Amino acid sequence: MSLFEATDIGVSFGGVRALHDVSFSVEQGEIFSIMGPNGAGKTTVFNLISRFYDLDQGDMLLDGESIRKLAPHQIAERGIARTFQNTELFENETVLQNLLTAHHTHRQTSFLAEMAFLPKVRKQELRFREKVEDIIDLLDLQSYREQRINSLPFGVRKIVELGRALSLEPKLLLLDEPSSGLNPEETEDLSFWIEDINEELGITVIMVEHDMNLLGQVSARVMALSDGELLTVGTPDEVRAHPDVVKAYLGE
Repeated sequence: MSLFEATDIGVSFGGVRALHDVSFSVEQGEIFSIMGPNGAGKTTVFNLISRFYDLDQGDMLLDGESIRKLAPHQIAERGIARTFQNTELFENETVLQNLLTAHHTHRQTSFLAEMAFLPKVRKQELRFREKVEDIIDLLDLQSYREQRINSLPFGVRKIVELGRALSLEPKLLLLDEPSSGLNPEETEDLSFWIEDINEELGITVIMVEHDMNLLGQVSARVMALSDGELLTVGTPDEVRAHPDVVKAYLGE
């Protein structure tokens, strides 16, 4: 059974069809990427999975169970985390505080216990701190840990947002244009981190990406979209050479 499966999903906005009859599946432990020209429907797929949009048709399954009627906060609780094209962080908080905040979905203590800071609360906080420290080490964020987000360059913010998504302890990680705004050196580092996240942490990844080098380097399979419709699914080389994909990018 696939970890995630979308069947004939579609959505329209004001009569404009943004996505139509798109089906795909993602296996446990896979890095699966989505590519296509601007307006192809790539981010729409993520917004449907994240439950920011409601499906007009089709269904989406995580571990064999439908998620189409869940609220956005329930998606995080089920083990799906996401980054955004433009970072969505707490600008006036530090890197460390942003990462710790993401652990709220895993709290198992009551409000009163936390007010009294009982031993079980202290134990929980220590566990959260240890996990965050591991993420800081993984993403080389040690030198930024006490800096406020609004003082950081955009490339570092993108990595902090990746770290915050990891702090949710997901089974499925959605990366929306992770290399956008990064320089070549940062993009190269990102490729290694994505592979480490997948291989060492065992997290399945779905990635929307324009950078064909990054896409080809880390992806097991790629889905190509155009005008809200599925063109093909295959290896990066197969998809790049597909005549419908060439036509979508270059025209007739």
